[in-house]
Amino acid sequence: MSAPLLTVSHLSKRFATGDRRVAALEDVSFTLDRGRTLGLVGPSGSGKSTLSRVIMRLLEPDAGSVIFDGTDLLATRGAALRKLRGRLQMVFQDPVAAFNPRTTVGAALDDPLRIHAIVPRRDRPAVIARLLDRVGLPAALAARAIHEISGGQRQRVAIARALSTEPDLIVLDEAVSALDVSVRGRILELLVDLQRERGLAYLFVSHDLGVVRAVSHDVAIMDRGRIAEIGPAATVVTAPVSPIGQALVAAVPRLVLSPQDAPRA
Repeated sequence: MSAPLLTVSHLSKRFATGDRRVAALEDVSFTLDRGRTLGLVGPSGSGKSTLSRVIMRLLEPDAGSVIFDGTDLLATRGAALRKLRGRLQMVFQDPVAAFNPRTTVGAALDDPLRIHAIVPRRDRPAVIARLLDRVGLPAALAARAIHEISGGQRQRVAIARALSTEPDLIVLDEAVSALDVSVRGRILELLVDLQRERGLAYLFVSHDLGVVRAVSHDVAIMDRGRIAEIGPAATVVTAPVSPIGQALVAAVPRLVLSPQDAPRA
């Protein structure tokens, strides 16, 4: 059996609040295989976003390790880290804040292609058109300013930008929570399709267990900086053992993919 794509071991992170230090992460460990989705769910303040930012090297932990495809991510620096970043991408909750609102869609997609030297300049317009097509957007949208397109379109552009570096792992931090239900469902179906086509791994972060169940193979429930329980999505959703899991399941909305589209264990 091949090694996991991502191995998180004993991560801890504390923040100073006045004269106290509050534990945002406390001894968090899990693994994620290629082509799989781990849903990370929990109430606000449970540590989900802190964990995703530590994995992406946007925050440094106080203790623990993150091994990505055999590389110690937290020990990697300089050019080696820049090269590795192309294989890990992140889609944030707010598609407006994720972009310069005055830039064009084409420029937003051109940046990672240029920064990571993925394709020559002359070939970028064609690559941008293919990226937009893959997320269900017309090539003509490349000329539009980010602030001129809808929230659903912006989030599709954010996904296209994440795909542009041909990553192995995408961290989605509340990536659909700002969208209305109909748009949310289409984005979730897009993510499932992309995973099947490209073998992507997702860390799907949300406070909404119903949305997480729709796209995840496994689910981890966080509470007060710790993983309260982790296991196959169907098991965690139908028979949670932790009090926080039971409370979240009681509030699950009715947003699910059709049976044929849901991830297979």
